[in-house]
Amino acid sequence: MCSLVQKYNVPGPRYTSYPTVPYWDINTFSGKKWESTLVKSFDETNATEGISLYIHLPFCESMCTFCGCHKRITKRHEVESPYITTVLKEWSLYCNLLGARPQVKELHLGGGTPTFFSPENLQGLINGIFKSADKADGYEFSFEGHPNNTTKEHLQALFDVGFRRVSYGVQDYNEKVQKAIHRIQPFENVEKVTTWAREIGYTSVGHDIIFGLPHQTLEDVENTILKTKSLMPDRLAFYSYAHVPWLSGNGQRGYKDADLPSGEEKRKQYEHGKQLLADVGYEEIGMDHFALPTDSLSKALHSGSLHRNFMGYTASKTQVMVGLGASSISDSWYSFAQNVKSLEEYQHLVESAIIPIYRGHILTDEDSIIRKHILNLMCQFRTILNPNDTILKTDLIGAKLEEMESDGLLKLSSNTIEVTEKGRPFVRNICMAFDMHLYRKEPETRLFSMTV
Repeated sequence: MCSLVQKYNVPGPRYTSYPTVPYWDINTFSGKKWESTLVKSFDETNATEGISLYIHLPFCESMCTFCGCHKRITKRHEVESPYITTVLKEWSLYCNLLGARPQVKELHLGGGTPTFFSPENLQGLINGIFKSADKADGYEFSFEGHPNNTTKEHLQALFDVGFRRVSYGVQDYNEKVQKAIHRIQPFENVEKVTTWAREIGYTSVGHDIIFGLPHQTLEDVENTILKTKSLMPDRLAFYSYAHVPWLSGNGQRGYKDADLPSGEEKRKQYEHGKQLLADVGYEEIGMDHFALPTDSLSKALHSGSLHRNFMGYTASKTQVMVGLGASSISDSWYSFAQNVKSLEEYQHLVESAIIPIYRGHILTDEDSIIRKHILNLMCQFRTILNPNDTILKTDLIGAKLEEMESDGLLKLSSNTIEVTEKGRPFVRNICMAFDMHLYRKEPETRLFSMTV
């Protein structure tokens, strides 16, 4: 395994989309094309599978240095109401464009820190959304809660408007690591909010744990997972710290590269943590995710309905995902679009009755074929090849797959690619074998985090 880590520990995408954002063709993209593909996809699927909504709530009271998300650091809570007003105006622009009432199958509040907002404002946001939309059958609403500021009132207010899933960012319980990432939160805080959620009636409580953090050791990871096991969250994200200081601003420059575990140390942290989770019944779901058999994510894996998009892994697929808020990304299945990142510009465009996107990508036929295979590999660890897909017969892809087969990462048959147990930690690398954009244009600068 050591030699494989050395061989495959290269910068690579996490494939929440294909093509990945750095390879979007912004020259052939336009707002009109985006709107046209969105309406087409909405008309095709709204009545049958509904749509997904992601709402980005960017405010945080302090900077967590492990985070690469778009955020605005402030302690001024008077920013809440104006931002929500703008999000609801943006939503009205989409509703006017789509015509029919959207059937919302999935809704996720991300950030930033969604629980920066008061319970009353969060409830007002959701009620505002559903003045012009309906909840689809089997809907699933979720939000990211900060253990230090999520109150019982937050949990109750969101439960009352349909939320049944919450995920808490744990990262690591070692105080030295917490200080390095500027996220001090004792186990007692996590235990409290987990217990509250279950008492109120949430059916899925998730914890996010990161390995590969500055100053983190194998013992730290073990200690964090042992404490996590005492709470038995329904699902876990156990993923590698993405060291991307060139993207995240100054936050990740607060420690040295030498403070980070090596690639081999990170792989040991992952393998040991994965075994500890398996020992108590967690099942590996796609890449870096684990769930108990009773959780909807595990059921989706076995039913073949597991999906992956800009929200991560989801229990069901929708063709349409609308992203609301500054920096949010939307997906019409035929194209992607991203909102402007500046809060001031975002507000100005929405107030001017303009859907606030600034870049995107219209998928080509080749993109759509490759996207399908990458989704299958990320969600099911296997994909079936269509003999008519000539793009998959290129020497570049074939040579990469044969090399990975010889390394024991996958099995090739006449029409199937199946990721082996040994290959699961390297699924990002396997997906990279299909990435024609990477082949055609090697990045001149670092774009992605390391795959290991």
